[in-house]
Amino acid sequence: MLLDRHIGFVEALRAAGLTVSLAEDIDAARALGHVQLDDRETVRAVYAATLCKRDGHRPGFDALFDLWFPALVGDGRMGGGIGAGATEGYELATKEGDNELAQEMLDDGPQALEDFREELGAALQSDDRQRMAELAIFGVGQFGALPGQGPGRSTWSSYTAMKRIRPEDLAFRIMQGLEAQGYGEEEARAVATRRIGTFVGLAEADATRRIAQEKGVEQIQEIVVRPTLDRLDFLSMRRADVEELRRQIYPLARRLATRLTQEHHARRRGPLDFRRTVRASIATGGVPLETHHKPKRPHKTELVVLCDVSGSVANFASFTLLLVFALREQFGKVRAFTFVDDVTEVTDQFVPGGDLVDIMTGLVEQSAHAARFGRTNYGRAFSRFVENYPDALGPKTSFLVLGDARSNYSDLQLDSLRTIVERSRKQWWLNPEVRRNWDTGDSVATRYNDLVPMVECRNLTQLSEFVHDIL
Repeated sequence: MLLDRHIGFVEALRAAGLTVSLAEDIDAARALGHVQLDDRETVRAVYAATLCKRDGHRPGFDALFDLWFPALVGDGRMGGGIGAGATEGYELATKEGDNELAQEMLDDGPQALEDFREELGAALQSDDRQRMAELAIFGVGQFGALPGQGPGRSTWSSYTAMKRIRPEDLAFRIMQGLEAQGYGEEEARAVATRRIGTFVGLAEADATRRIAQEKGVEQIQEIVVRPTLDRLDFLSMRRADVEELRRQIYPLARRLATRLTQEHHARRRGPLDFRRTVRASIATGGVPLETHHKPKRPHKTELVVLCDVSGSVANFASFTLLLVFALREQFGKVRAFTFVDDVTEVTDQFVPGGDLVDIMTGLVEQSAHAARFGRTNYGRAFSRFVENYPDALGPKTSFLVLGDARSNYSDLQLDSLRTIVERSRKQWWLNPEVRRNWDTGDSVATRYNDLVPMVECRNLTQLSEFVHDIL
């Protein structure tokens, strides 16, 4: 049983984007043999030490650990004084099909709710995390049940529980207590909001645990656990994800630059110098024991980047530009242009050592000037690029387009794009949309792909792999 649980947990980590090798899998299993398995936090620490290699992977790791190794089953241990055991009676009556008895067993009337809110207010006031956790378990069990659900549907909801409990209504009471302790009004409001948020998070985690217990962990782990930051789609990022990714860009660039430098050194030898090799073999009786090579000619890509910065695509384009300019030393020359329906050069925004927030703000301002009609127009962007920046392209230039190829049914200007292809050495197109959505609606991905090879690039992992391949 424990072995099956271990294997399932490791496979879930791999599915969530954590790279767990076979050796690390075995190390974790061996380490578990040296600790007390009834100490859940020690087991968590053992798994984290052997399987989790980056700080960014820890949230997903913890979420999966809580699913595969829950702290309790069912209602577990309830806090005293608020009807412990009522939900067990409800579950038993529900299994037997007696809905009336189930409703009687589940004492969730006005008085029970008021008693619960009174205890919750006291726990929030004193910041008693243990009591808050117990109340979250009880609250979901008592006020978050969804009786009468059909087969395959969840019978627990933290949303339903929170809608009835209304913990946000307790904020004023908590603030009064904090102000009496010497807190200022703004600080008291922030602390009260944070404590209420903690309780809501505990309730959501308990509802998830109950649903996993009903349906099986495998069925909900993909829904509950978000991808790691490096595998999160650019088009589905939240504001917090964007801020975190901004902090990750330069560390990623440094790791990638180190990797590129090592690979370049490994293959720095040029082609075989046949004459020198034969001449050196005379000293060994004509046997070429040592080969000689011609010096390798250094070559760095000169890159021109054309970015669609409209709507949700802007995050993808901005992070790609930030990564490219963080690696500017790996390129011979970099020029960047943004567009919505007109083209603006933004190369001067990326100064060495520049602040990421300032760069992003500048990009937003530049993109506002780049829009004349407010709708993405790839055809107009290509024609204006050829017209206004003919000096940007040359026989040593690689041309990179960033965008979703959604043209709002405008003229595609394939002749202008063909001119760009003819004037440049290499061409690529990175599309942040999943491939199955290409050519749907106003997408013209295939038509542009006929001229410029288009690659799906939906997350930071795919982006770093692409940049590595072109250098």
